[in-house]
Amino acid sequence: MKNMMGIAKEFFEMPVEDRACLYSEDPKQLVRLSTSFNIRKEKVLHWRDYMRHPCHPLEEVIGSWPEKPAAYREIAGRYAAEMRGLILRLLAAISEALGLDSDYLNRSFGRHSQVMLTNYYPSCPKPDLTFGLPSHSDPDGITVLMQGDVSGLQVLKNGNWITVKPLANAFVVNLADQMQVVSNGRFRSVEHRAVTNASTARISIPTFYGPSKDASIAPAPTMVDQDHPPLYRGYKFEEFFDVFWSQGLKRKTVLDHFKIENP
Repeated sequence: MKNMMGIAKEFFEMPVEDRACLYSEDPKQLVRLSTSFNIRKEKVLHWRDYMRHPCHPLEEVIGSWPEKPAAYREIAGRYAAEMRGLILRLLAAISEALGLDSDYLNRSFGRHSQVMLTNYYPSCPKPDLTFGLPSHSDPDGITVLMQGDVSGLQVLKNGNWITVKPLANAFVVNLADQMQVVSNGRFRSVEHRAVTNASTARISIPTFYGPSKDASIAPAPTMVDQDHPPLYRGYKFEEFFDVFWSQGLKRKTVLDHFKIENP
């Protein structure tokens, strides 16, 4: 964890010209450095730069990752492999918690998708006027976040925003939208946001894990009965992902596009 946070900091401290070749405003560009969330859609930009790249299958994608800093691929590759192992264990435990067989989510996610972001939130002279990221839920299945030692993550609970204080050598685990769909609402995706501060830059490193784009997602059959009708229609994950990127970060409204209106 320490090495990954260190190489992320080193990446954003490199001269701009060493990072510029990775810059893209295209959300479909798999490896890219960008700013805010989706500047093609946003009228007001958020106080964040980020670097994003896929991590699975690792041996197929690692050659597309940044070449600088020199140790980036080695350190981030080791981190990504460890994260995948951790998340697969979490998916098995979540499946069992829903009363499903332990391999259910693993099968449902098809060929799987794993994406790592490195978020860089510079210190902000007027933190009361902008967010690092506004309120949203993640579109995938599960997010495992390494926070670093600077506070900035807030989650919505009972109508109140609660700051998640960083803990050394610990991860924050958020359930994402696909978990809410598969569980038919038994589990809920976490609505969260990133706030800025005036004194210290912040780095966070989330790993987003979920279905491959061709995976079919729907409420698990055992989650549906006479007393619990299906809350969401089935879809290919690619359809969900396209809606997410097309509308920008708007709380949990992507799920609304797939709701079934029950009497």
